[in-house]
Amino acid sequence: MTYKRIRQPKLCDAIEQELECLIVEGTLSPGQQLPPERELAKQFDVSRPSVREAIQRLEAKHLLTRRQGGGTFVTENLWKGFSDPLLDLLAAHPETQLDLVEARHALEGLAAYYAALRGNDDDFDRIKDCHVRIQQAQQQGDLAAEATAVMQCLIAVTESAHNVVLLHIIRSLAPLLEQNVLQNFEHLNRHQEVVNKVSKHRANIVEAIVSKQPEKAREASHAHLAYIEETLLDLSREDSRRQRSLRRIQQRKDGLD
Repeated sequence: MTYKRIRQPKLCDAIEQELECLIVEGTLSPGQQLPPERELAKQFDVSRPSVREAIQRLEAKHLLTRRQGGGTFVTENLWKGFSDPLLDLLAAHPETQLDLVEARHALEGLAAYYAALRGNDDDFDRIKDCHVRIQQAQQQGDLAAEATAVMQCLIAVTESAHNVVLLHIIRSLAPLLEQNVLQNFEHLNRHQEVVNKVSKHRANIVEAIVSKQPEKAREASHAHLAYIEETLLDLSREDSRRQRSLRRIQQRKDGLD
């Protein structure tokens, strides 16, 4: 019997795979700068040429980009799944916004469940910090900053779920989801009692996650989004009634004229 010779993997292959894993799992995030080659070589305990070759391969795969005199970065638009024209098209249709809320039930409920199940103390601290930033933006009355903070919190929750596929889906949808959150806020913030209830729901989700109650976290997420969906529908009906009333008033005025 003839045995096939086992080839030892090249060092640059191992470095390339390790960096790819860090990108896939989200440890290296889009736009993040890598340490200098010298430092990477020291961390991997290899020569700089091996590190350089691994980086060049990842550049060829469009996972890393070099900036002249500025270092090496994870590609900025790595998770960008929707083009700006598509974002504009979807944002222009009110029914699409409700479709997004429905889709968020599945994504955010799953993220909250697994974050509570698999998250660690560092994950939970990050989620709580994000929640504080949401509250601060809300107190300042800055809807855009609040929407950004909500999106950052969702990404923190999804990272805590330790499911790389779910994380990539959320990151690729992030611009669309943040736009949806902001548009929802513009409607929901008409009534203070709605703002208070949304804030309470959000706090319930965070509390369930950090107390490691997966089912409760998922239920809290669904309750939060169901309330938003129901309230948006009520506000839409309220707007329709108001518009009909204004049309009747205008018709009566025209008749008197």
